[in-house]
Amino acid sequence: MNYCRKDFIVQPEVAAALADNKPVLALESTIIAHGMPTPNNLDFARQAELCAREHGAIPATIAILAGQV
Repeated sequence: MNYCRKDFIVQPEVAAALADNKPVLALESTIIAHGMPTPNNLDFARQAELCAREHGAIPATIAILAGQV
């Protein structure tokens, strides 16, 4: 499966997990930008990623930056 498109960037760790058919958990970046006040927003996002890892999944936080996913 091709995960490389000009407008779609996948981090190497996520691409490797997908290629190896390992679990990947998509996390929404809205919690960082709009969901909670600073610094709770970033702390929560980091804890969510840590929780995913502790349960055997690779976290993949989804965002759109400068027109790229």
